[in-house]
Amino acid sequence: MENKRRIWKLLAAGGTIVAATAVAGGFAGGKDLMYHLKNRGALGPLSRDDIEYKQVEAPTPTSKDGTINAQDWAEIYPYITLTMGENSKNDYVISYLEEDPYLVNVYEGYGFAKDYGSARGHEYTLEDVANTKRPHPMANCLTCKTPNFAKMVQDKGVSVYTMPFDEVYAQMEENVSCYTCHGNDAGNAGQLTVTHTYVNKALGDTVMSIDPATMSCGQCHIEYYFTPSDKETMMPYSDIATMTPEAILAYYDEMGFSDWTQESTGAHLLKAQHPEFETFLQGPHAALLNCADCHMPMEQAEDGTIYHSHLIVSPLENEQLLSTCVQCHGDTDMVTFVHRLQDRIVAREKEVGQKLSDFNDALTDAVTAAKMSEEELDAVRKLYREAQWFWDFCYVENAEGAHNSELANHCLDTSEAKIQEGMALLGK
Repeated sequence: MENKRRIWKLLAAGGTIVAATAVAGGFAGGKDLMYHLKNRGALGPLSRDDIEYKQVEAPTPTSKDGTINAQDWAEIYPYITLTMGENSKNDYVISYLEEDPYLVNVYEGYGFAKDYGSARGHEYTLEDVANTKRPHPMANCLTCKTPNFAKMVQDKGVSVYTMPFDEVYAQMEENVSCYTCHGNDAGNAGQLTVTHTYVNKALGDTVMSIDPATMSCGQCHIEYYFTPSDKETMMPYSDIATMTPEAILAYYDEMGFSDWTQESTGAHLLKAQHPEFETFLQGPHAALLNCADCHMPMEQAEDGTIYHSHLIVSPLENEQLLSTCVQCHGDTDMVTFVHRLQDRIVAREKEVGQKLSDFNDALTDAVTAAKMSEEELDAVRKLYREAQWFWDFCYVENAEGAHNSELANHCLDTSEAKIQEGMALLGK
């Protein structure tokens, strides 16, 4: 329990991408968005009002594909570049398969039963996707690992997704970086840009209703699937209202989609990814805060420059970020409050996850015994698919309830209810 929570603290999985320099505003400018050269002095806590705009001419890109990388911006934004590099500190990794052994049974027949470790900081995205033991024959696994892949899709279209992984990987130059969230206009007018084409395909004009500093992070910290036709990365909804686990499940059911068919149970299963974006937007915090507000503190350098740190941190480990909580939570000890909440969610994840594993065993036994009709087994398989989906939606969302504890508990309650219903059909 402590290990899984520690990952949340280190990586601050609030859906932040290291290149976001902004807090609020629009996708092309915005009055609250800018890098800042303002000698403020020691006048108390920093606020958005302390940010001054900085307009610069973009440097000449040194990347082969024309993306302006972090080092190209280093002279103009030294503190941004420095703090981005500090994400290499987030290198703590655990194996979820060792921490929660029942996962091997739940994910049986899928890559996550072979290798499922916690994600490290954005400085390791390319290295980690290359080293995973999960199969990745196609380049679509690179979707959110490097800005160079997003640029390649922009330039060449969706055919890039089905190119051989090794061929495309050899052309990638940089981990998640400035271009991911800002395109080649990093910092100018605080501009935030959706660089992943599938976002606009899925959300259309809805994109403009979402806070840019949340949307830039939500490009990657999402539930997604690969389309059957061309293996393009895609989001299974069209607006915020359809981001619920129920609506996403209905989306997959309608298109007859599954990530894999489990040989032991015959169930057509879904693998949830990391729905921080969806979970956050369905919760109470989204109306008040964005990802940068909670995970990218403002800092002031010795020369007076005020900037958003690009070292992604947990709000529980930063006094400035914690002070934001006071607006709603008063003098609550937020560190203790959130840790207790996370402990309860993680404990329930383990409890329901073990029940899901037991459900898997019972269904496998029923299939092997061949005493139930296929119609009867399919009714149980459907419940198993649904139970696994709701449990997984909570388990893989990295905040452990901190983003939206009501949704986390709802998912676990729903999963447990479906497990009980399925086990009853099996006579258990």
